[in-house]
Amino acid sequence: MSGITNLVIPCLIIFYQLVMEYTKSTIEYYERNAERFWQGTRDHDVGQNYVAFLDALYGEGPHRILDFGCGPGRDIAAFKARGHDPVGLDGTLNFVNMAVEYTGCEVLHQDFTKLDLPPAAFDGVFANVSLFHVPKDTIIDVLKAIFDTILSNGVLFSSNPRGNNEESFSNGRYGAYYSENEWNSAVESAGFTLIEQYYRPKGLPREQQHWFATVWRKPA
Repeated sequence: MSGITNLVIPCLIIFYQLVMEYTKSTIEYYERNAERFWQGTRDHDVGQNYVAFLDALYGEGPHRILDFGCGPGRDIAAFKARGHDPVGLDGTLNFVNMAVEYTGCEVLHQDFTKLDLPPAAFDGVFANVSLFHVPKDTIIDVLKAIFDTILSNGVLFSSNPRGNNEESFSNGRYGAYYSENEWNSAVESAGFTLIEQYYRPKGLPREQQHWFATVWRKPA
């Protein structure tokens, strides 16, 4: 038994070191490129995602929303303008500061793999192009943390780049590119029930729809 333990412990250490390195490098990339990222994404039309997410929430609101991976605050501002009560979360401090200045809302500075979220605090979590930066070996734990912070019957929205279950590390950024089946299986493993799924951008041939969006409910 001691021989097995002597093998397992070094493997776990190496695993966590890799997770930390992937996450640290990705955050450092966004710290360096925060302003360029903001200029390149602030005018993106993600209205289809807003509608899919908000329509799935029960009641008229205002709803308490966590924008997971909020970046400089574009989506926080959109939810606030619609009369909701959004809170942001990002691991990049430059993004946190930019989002606070842009929206005036609360923004949490937290590494995606080291979440410290209050239980049953949000009607919904909006994760637009953020969860694919979580290392695949830790995604279930992150999804379970999100599950726990959502109220019963609450909603999780996610949008990720399409792929074939590959991982990449490019220009300092880690990315996990899930197939439809693998992503759905991961979220279901965390306890969620699928409401809706679709590909984006709307109206294009499938080979040109590079984003896979899903809407989930936390069962009562």
